[in-house]
Amino acid sequence: MSEIKRVEVDEFWADSTIIEAGDYVFVGYCMGNEGQSIEEQIEGAFTTLENRLSMVGLGLDSVVKMDCLFRDINDLNYLSDIIKKHFNGKYPVRKALTSDFIREGIRFQIDAIAYKR
Repeated sequence: MSEIKRVEVDEFWADSTIIEAGDYVFVGYCMGNEGQSIEEQIEGAFTTLENRLSMVGLGLDSVVKMDCLFRDINDLNYLSDIIKKHFNGKYPVRKALTSDFIREGIRFQIDAIAYKR
């Protein structure tokens, strides 16, 4: 396997939000629009994911798996339409989980794995 590259490191939290390992890119802690509506937070998370993927030359079409974390699992109903808008039929494998996020204004977050061709 080639070298593991930690592309974006957060020293304060002691984690990496983007790691390239072989043909795969692992992206974590994608969220945005904290404190806004669930639809805006889902959109913000996809924007963050897309921006992080672009740092390694990839787009959303490279995503093969997503973990979607919700504060309220009932908000899952908003996800499908937004995914359809962003993935144009090339959908990744995904699962939905609930989380008690560290801040009250967070309602949604994505962690993803992308394939680097």
